[in-house]
Amino acid sequence: MLGGGLDVLDVLLIAIDIALVWFVVYKLIMLIQGTKAVQLLKGIFVVLGIWLLSNLFGLTTLRWLMSQAITWGFLAIIILFQPELRRALEQLGRGSFFSRTTAEEEDTEKSIQAIIKSCNYMAKRRIGALITIERETGMGDYVETGIPVGGHLSSELLTNIFIPNTPLHDGAVILKDDKIIAAACYLPLSESPFISKELGTRHRAAMGISEVTDAVTIVVSEETGAISCTKNGELHRQLEQETLEDILRSELNSGSKTPAAKSWNRRGKKNG
Repeated sequence: MLGGGLDVLDVLLIAIDIALVWFVVYKLIMLIQGTKAVQLLKGIFVVLGIWLLSNLFGLTTLRWLMSQAITWGFLAIIILFQPELRRALEQLGRGSFFSRTTAEEEDTEKSIQAIIKSCNYMAKRRIGALITIERETGMGDYVETGIPVGGHLSSELLTNIFIPNTPLHDGAVILKDDKIIAAACYLPLSESPFISKELGTRHRAAMGISEVTDAVTIVVSEETGAISCTKNGELHRQLEQETLEDILRSELNSGSKTPAAKSWNRRGKKNG
């Protein structure tokens, strides 16, 4: 028995109750992240703030207006948030609302599939490409050397940038999350003496950027169509689609490394 008439069971139930509420709130925030609902929520907080201030300072007319807005606001929320509410109910019906899958992870998977599809297309046609994926280290200096794009990442747009004899095909494309930030960017060339002489400027640029940032960079060879990847100053060549896909999932998601990615790490130095 604890002070105030609460026993251990009561405290445990209260703790579980609070934890469940916070978990549901967290899942709701993750659900609406990146949607228009975020801006609408900001508007609701502004209305509530004005209502509190009008009560505090005795502003009768403003308080009445805000009271009307709050009274009818619940109906407005249902109408305005209808897509998000439907999405939440669909996830609840599928049993995925309380799973680890989030909208951010789904967007990452879509980005990975777009990159894989584009690389496969260009590899088969021997279209040279240099794709850098920004991670924790900012790449603003390198973005400024290219042409801003700011477009949503898709395999079609990514492929079209590297089509020969187009204005943006020469240089690197820099990606961040699900956006193509810039194209025709200049990356620092590696001066490592261990890089094979048969590799060209794209591979040296991919190695160079991996030596100064934590970016993951993909190279499609114009001569052979082979796909390579660099990270942490290491070059890994002749990657199969499945291996590259697992690598990107391992590097861009917070989950554990897949068997293919672990195998890739083990043989990385030999291929470099």
